Amino acid sequence: MKKLLALALVLALFACAAPAMAEEAAPAAPKYVFMFIGDGMGNPQVTATQYYLGALENPDSTIPVPAQLSFTDFENVGLMTTYDASSFCPDSASTATSMASGQKTLSGVINYNIDLTESFKIITEYAKEAGKKVGVISSVSLDHATPAAYYAKSESRGEYYDIALQGVSGTTLDFLGGGSYLTPDGDGTQANLFDVAEENGFTVANTLEDIRALNSESGRVLAITPDIADSSSMQYEIDRVRMEAEGADSLSLAEMVQAGINVLDNDEEGFFLMTEGGKIDWSCHANDAMTSIMDTIALSDAVQVAIDFAAEHPEETLIIVTADHETGGMTIGFATTAYDTHFNYLQNQTISFTQFDAVIGEMRENEATFEDALAEIEKYYGLTTEEGQDLTLTETEIASLTAAFELSMLPSEERVIGEQEALLYGGYEPLSMAVSHIINNKAGLSFTSYAHTGLQIPVYAMGVGADNFSGLYDNTDIFNKTMQAMGLEA
Repeated sequence: MKKLLALALVLALFACAAPAMAEEAAPAAPKYVFMFIGDGMGNPQVTATQYYLGALENPDSTIPVPAQLSFTDFENVGLMTTYDASSFCPDSASTATSMASGQKTLSGVINYNIDLTESFKIITEYAKEAGKKVGVISSVSLDHATPAAYYAKSESRGEYYDIALQGVSGTTLDFLGGGSYLTPDGDGTQANLFDVAEENGFTVANTLEDIRALNSESGRVLAITPDIADSSSMQYEIDRVRMEAEGADSLSLAEMVQAGINVLDNDEEGFFLMTEGGKIDWSCHANDAMTSIMDTIALSDAVQVAIDFAAEHPEETLIIVTADHETGGMTIGFATTAYDTHFNYLQNQTISFTQFDAVIGEMRENEATFEDALAEIEKYYGLTTEEGQDLTLTETEIASLTAAFELSMLPSEERVIGEQEALLYGGYEPLSMAVSHIINNKAGLSFTSYAHTGLQIPVYAMGVGADNFSGLYDNTDIFNKTMQAMGLEA
């Protein structure tokens, strides 16, 4: 009898202790969550960047040696689908919506359902309710689709002013940084967005000194990079590097992430910070492989800032790196190079397609000759008519450059663009496209589209809750898995 009573007592004690043991064994939720989205950055973009850096770092190797980016050796790697309610080839509005809200919608729609009758609650709102500070960073304009999906809700991604207004007049964001706005004054009769931001407690930092001096005492911050480039964005990394080599001082995406951390860091509930490398997408739309590689490197450098932060908070940080979709249908391998690649050739390119467009504009104004154009092409791309060089132009390539040059020297309204020209140039500056295609192909790269594709996208994760992100799943599960990791319920 005594033995039975003792056994019963032991079982009772175990039953009482079991919930406490389970609670103790439950994994801790990360205090700090970093979400990185390389817009348009599919497997081809990541792989091309690894191969490019590997070729430069191992010039004497007898076998190909890819390099690691800051995130490609994360222990947890997954693969996700990207299709939306409209298409297998989606846009950034719908795909970012899926990751921010866990819901599918139509291309062009931000955080609204298919019928446009109901908006979705997004992960930054849940994070804010949980006491976290919240930040959003983008290398493109802050009212663009991907950053917008993390603070706004709109029936159309084109409602730039209204989208931006939600960010600077709402209560979700503590830090918003990167590019500027496409329509800061709306239709000209609406309030200036920077004025609205200040009225709602944001400090507007738009100088290098002010951005680099930001800290946890800065309050809510709207940080605008001072040297704004095309379409209110930050500089392409390839141009920023060249500008710095020439003596300029230009803010990197990594520095903007550090500024965001400086503002958001706190010892209470931590923060959620989404960072977009948006110009990977833009460069792939234009089939500019080297520019996309450099912006992928810029994103990798930005992720490294988060990794360094995680090293100081190893049991409190989750880092996720992925993309919204692939852009351009980039492929490694080209017909004329067969099984060979020459990624080292790409280092001869030192300019983005947009800045080369400006060079072309100057040539058009000055009524430049084709020989003048060839000199500029050699200066910025290394392509040459000199015989016997790695980048010597063939007769076929010179013919394609000649045709593109003649079209580019005409004012846009005088150009006759037929079906062939549309396929060759995709609506971009003809000479820029011809040059990009030639150097891409010589390196062993090519593109199949000027638009988005339906490729599945890699997901890389490290830190607390990172094992949630292994496997194959839908992009809506990025929301679900991140919420689960943070211990939050929708």
